[in-house]
Amino acid sequence: MVYEVVTTKSFVKDLSRLPVNWQKRIVEKIKEAAADPYARHNNVRTLQGRDGYRLRIGDWRVSYELHDDRLELWALEVGPRGGIYRCVSKPLPAGEKNSQ
Repeated sequence: MVYEVVTTKSFVKDLSRLPVNWQKRIVEKIKEAAADPYARHNNVRTLQGRDGYRLRIGDWRVSYELHDDRLELWALEVGPRGGIYRCVSKPLPAGEKNSQ
């Protein structure tokens, strides 16, 4: 069951600031996670203190949430190790949908 990847504006903005080779690698890993979100992935952990998951790609982290009722993976944040956990994720406004 493949989940659709939905991104926030801040995720797209932060991703665009990274080198192109990292952008491609991160997008590829997100698509792999969306293809089978409940499979055992080595670099995925549940977040503590809030809903969602953390995907580790080298020194970069992606936080995301799964919405089973809509079959969507919401990519919320991308950032360096350590810095991403200080941010509080904001829910996606109704109607905002940036698919990759």
